Parts: sequence; structure tokens; C-alpha cells
Amino acid sequence: MTTVDAFGNLAAVIADLARELPQEVRFQRLLDAFRRSFPCDAIALLRREGNQLVPCAVAGLSPDTMGRRFALEEHPRLAQIMRSPVPVRFQADSSLPDPYDGLVDNSQEHLFVHDCMGASLYVDNQPWGVVTLDALAPDTFDVIDGGVFAAFVALAAATVRAADWIQRLEQQLERRVLIQQSELERPWSDELIGGSDAMQQLQREAEAVAGSDLPVLILGETGVGKELVARLIHRSSARNRQPMVQINCAALPEAMAESELFGHVRGAFSGAIDHRVGKFELAHEGTLLLDEVGELPLTLQPKLLRALQNGEIQRIGSDRHHQVDVRLIAATNRNLKEEVAAGRFRADLYHRLSVYPLVVPPLRERPQDILPLAGYFLQRRQRQLGLRGTRLTRAAQDWLTRYTWPGNVRELEHVISRAIVKALSAGQSRQRIIELGVQHLGTNSSTLAPVAIAMPIEQDFQEPSLQDALEHYRREIVKARLSRHAGHLAATARSLGLDRGNFHRLLKRLNLR
Repeated sequence: MTTVDAFGNLAAVIADLARELPQEVRFQRLLDAFRRSFPCDAIALLRREGNQLVPCAVAGLSPDTMGRRFALEEHPRLAQIMRSPVPVRFQADSSLPDPYDGLVDNSQEHLFVHDCMGASLYVDNQPWGVVTLDALAPDTFDVIDGGVFAAFVALAAATVRAADWIQRLEQQLERRVLIQQSELERPWSDELIGGSDAMQQLQREAEAVAGSDLPVLILGETGVGKELVARLIHRSSARNRQPMVQINCAALPEAMAESELFGHVRGAFSGAIDHRVGKFELAHEGTLLLDEVGELPLTLQPKLLRALQNGEIQRIGSDRHHQVDVRLIAATNRNLKEEVAAGRFRADLYHRLSVYPLVVPPLRERPQDILPLAGYFLQRRQRQLGLRGTRLTRAAQDWLTRYTWPGNVRELEHVISRAIVKALSAGQSRQRIIELGVQHLGTNSSTLAPVAIAMPIEQDFQEPSLQDALEHYRREIVKARLSRHAGHLAATARSLGLDRGNFHRLLKRLNLR
């Protein structure tokens, strides 16, 4: 790559600054320009959020990288890049662990990065994140022109600044700093993982309604993550400095439900040996989450309705009324309209709770979120178990994206956790990258919902030729990969092991363009 070619790529990214592009497309085009200009096998753009780096875009790395979070205290290379005002390059024999070891996506083998460099990005004189380049061969970056690379780093900072301005991320980051002040010591945040349109829309709606005090009813199947949506609303609200108190209505014995919600005084009933504050009072000026509200005893529903209408609660055994200021969020996997029709839920309480309903889509309806979620859970368990690293084989990735996940995200988390334990019990070393295959996922092929490849039947019942069958199968595979990568051609081509030119010709031949 000549300097002239590099500056041609630079000019293309500069031209993108004046174009209206989705953030993910803008970032991916930036990384593509880097890869065309500098020799590297993998590149990543990571944004700083608190004490961790969050991937915004990657190329040459496993898709589950997008679901991983890189805590700076656990990754000294990234921390050093983040602190340095100039680009940092690590020697091939550096003793510092590389965060991408085992994640390079162009081989089935355990490939460890040998040449690594990166630069911190600043926006308005504030650290925004880092861009990292990695190569498998030592001394790959010897040929890089420092001046050209510095120009690209400056342009990368301008690109992320443009994206920040377009999507008003400055206000969001400001709010997140406030929200996360009390969570800086927590290694894992309650964030929504997923880049699908459905999840992005859900997040936008949750953050929008968070600015009000409207009651929110979160609907969805078991295991989809309704509690995480509730926590997002609380963190994004003006009440974020106060607690979010949660109560599981399904686990409440009917005899104790009123005491749990409203409290009691000593001697109010047998066993009430002391005063007790209820969940409403604990949540004063904060948020109260009624999980599985559809299971709330019918006898208690009028008292809950009164508390919501008047902001007053009364402890069992007391004549005194307590004024409470609570933002209510309810969640359920039941159809409350049907419950109302069946007489098991009060209509007036339902209408009070469902001022703003939010529906969390099941995992089977957003397959492009499966691998990022798997990566998130892999890294979470990796840290908890003190492992060097974890990775999924290509076959395991394909299995995960084809399975229908009746238990949703919770089932995926349990499958990943069991798979790691199975791999360790089978003899894989904690000192090496733990590789998870289909055999570790704890299920058999009979539970897998296969991709349907139905061939059209001719009127004279002729069977299709082998070539026709292969072409049809090829078309279905390409369509599925395009869907998984949200229509991004470069990412789809890489996942299929094709260069861009051949992939474009294949699309044309299959009538997909």
C-alpha cells in the first residue's frame, strides 16, 4: 500500500463525515479504510464506558467479540493504549496478555496475536476510546508510516465525534456517568446486549419513557430479560440516584404479600415481633419493580391500586398513613387482558399499570443477537472461573444461531455456563483458550430447529437436478448469513470465507442483488 493509496482511503473517510450514515455503518467503513491502508489481520474500535471498553465495530474477529466487555484493570495492553497520548506498539515477545488471543476469525486453530498496536481517541479533549490493530505475524507493523497512521487516528477521532453529535451521545454519556457512579465497582452492568432492530427500538423506547414518571408494563416470555429493561428505565430516569426495589409477586405467599408490599407493625399478627418497612417505603423516591405482577393475589389488588392512585400506604396493624413517591414498573409473561376477562385481574389495576406497555421480543425473533449475547456470557463466566480465554467453534456458532431458544436469553446463558464446565471436565486446560464445540452445548440434534430448504416441486413431479439443489441450498445459506449480519456485505463475505469480488459475483448469480 503506497502513501498515495493510503491518503486516497483517508479522503474517502473524510467524505463520509459529510454523509448521513448509521453509526454502525460509519464505524465499519472507518475500519475498512484502516484495513486497506495498513497490514493487519484484525482491527477493533472500542468506546470507553466507565472502567471498561465496549466494542463498537470489529473486523477480522469472531462475531461474539461484539458482546464482550474489556475491563481496563484486566487488560493491561488496552489500559496502556488508553493512557498514552501517542500510538503504542507492543513487541512480539511482550509478556502482557493480548485481549484478542483466540478471537481471530480466519482460522479454526487457536491463533495468538503476535503484533499489536493501538491508539487512544479523544473527543473534545476527553478520552473516548481506542482503535487497535493486530497481526498474526511478528514485525508486520514495521512498514507502517507513522505520519500516515497518525492522520488516520486523528480522522478516527473526528469520525466518532461526528457520530456522537449526530446521535446526541454526549447527553447520553453524561447521563450514564451519573447513573454508573454507584456501579463503578461492579464488574458487570445490567445492559441490554443486542444490535437487532427490535432491541434497538426497545432500548430507545425504554430510555424515552424513562424521562417521565409514567407506569410501565413490560411484557414478554419467560427468560427474555424483562428485569434488565426495568433496570435500564430506572438507570435512565431522574430517580437513578435512588434505589430500584424489586419484588417477585409469584414468590409471595398470599398471607405475607400485604406485609411485603406495605410493611407491618409489631404485634399486627402472630409472628410480627418487630416493625417492618414494606417495599413501597423502601422504594420511596425511587423505582418499584413488581415482577410477575400477573401472579398478584386478587385480594391484594385493591390495596395496590389505592397506593398507586393516592401515593399512600398503611402498614398492617397501624392507623397511620405513609406518603410515598414511587415510580412503578410491572412485568409479566401473562396476557393480562385475558386475565381481566377471566376475572383473575382487576381491570382498573390493569389500566393503571399499562399506561406505557413495552414488549420484549423472544430470542428466536432476533437471531442476530445470539452470538453477541453468547460472547457476553462467555466472558462473564471466563472471568468468574479465572480462565485464560474462551471461544466458540464455527460449528457451535452455527448451532447457536439455528436453535430456537424456547427459554430465551436465560436458556442461552445456562447453555454457555454448562458448556464451559463440560469442556473443563473433559480435560481442557484453564491455562489455554477453552474451545467450545457442539458437543459441549448439552443437547442433541433432535432439539435443533434446522433451516428449512424446501425445493419447489414441478407439476410433472420431476426431482430437481443435483446442480439445482446445490444452487438452492447456496442461495438459502447466503440469505441466512445476510440476515445474520444485518445486510452488511463485507461482514457476510468474511463469514463465508469469500473475498468481496467473488461474493458480489455470487450475489448476482443467485439473483440476490
